[in-house]
Amino acid sequence: MALSFWNQELAMDLGTANTIIFQNDQIVLDEPSIVAIDNNSGKCIAIGQKAKLMHERANPGIKTVRPLRDGVIADFNAAEMMIRGFIKQVNSKHKSLFTPNIKIVVGIPSGSTEVEIRAVRDSSEHAGARDVYLIFEPMAAALGIGLDVEAPKGNMVVDIGGGTTEIAVISLGGLVVQDSIRTAGDVFTSDIQYYLRQQHNIRVGEITAEKIKIAVGAVIQNLDEEPEPFVARGPNLMTAHPVEATITYQEIAHCLDKSIAKIETSILHVLEQTPPELYSDIVENGIFLSGGGALLRGLAKRFSEKVNIPFHVADDPLHSVARGTCIALKNTENYSFLMR
Repeated sequence: MALSFWNQELAMDLGTANTIIFQNDQIVLDEPSIVAIDNNSGKCIAIGQKAKLMHERANPGIKTVRPLRDGVIADFNAAEMMIRGFIKQVNSKHKSLFTPNIKIVVGIPSGSTEVEIRAVRDSSEHAGARDVYLIFEPMAAALGIGLDVEAPKGNMVVDIGGGTTEIAVISLGGLVVQDSIRTAGDVFTSDIQYYLRQQHNIRVGEITAEKIKIAVGAVIQNLDEEPEPFVARGPNLMTAHPVEATITYQEIAHCLDKSIAKIETSILHVLEQTPPELYSDIVENGIFLSGGGALLRGLAKRFSEKVNIPFHVADDPLHSVARGTCIALKNTENYSFLMR
């Protein structure tokens, strides 16, 4: 038992929008992936939720940075600060005189280049992790959903995160066909900002656009349960006077249409390349949706109608990848073939 103080195992879903850390089968951290840095000293002032409150509200002396863009590390220094800060936050709950040996499994996009993979590994090691394992996100999502990834049959997962949408067909513990496209949550948010500027002459920030996406985000025009319209407030583009706009879910479905169509095209592209035997397994089992984007209202219905294969939204889509990394962490010996 004494050894557990020395060895610490963390499973991390290092996401563009949120970072989630599991330890001992429990979520010990779920924070926005954002860092606030003092411009003069270059020191980290805040990370996670505290930094998000400063985002788009900071003075010129402070800058807020989202270290990950499109699912990969865009700012190496900020990423290291963030990972170190998050590990420290988890450790602060367990007071110990010794620095534990940290073993960590991190989820990465399946389309990552060698350079991008190296960046995640280096950032994690510089932040204090001794053993770093990397697992591709669609594989982690499949594990987190509860699919048998080692079975000789096809499973298909569509993981719509903040920076990337990962689409993969999995069989015998490997990715048979995969595609990683950079149309995901961040693009939806900027689609909403653009739409409000064009249609309502109102300027809103990233945070408000994200609130609108959560409150009335939808991808079809007719929902069985209709969310209440969202009232957005902001300056008029022409006069700078404060104005209000009431946004309905139908408007959001209209403004996200092109981006969702890109994901549909990519799903069809992956299905075209899928071997026939695996294809028939997928038709039988359906396709599984995970990630924050899976929470968009009507998504499974729209995809099912487009592709003619049933789609299922995972039970807790936001945490599927993190839960899968946690499962891989507990069985690094058994799942070594999934790891990088």
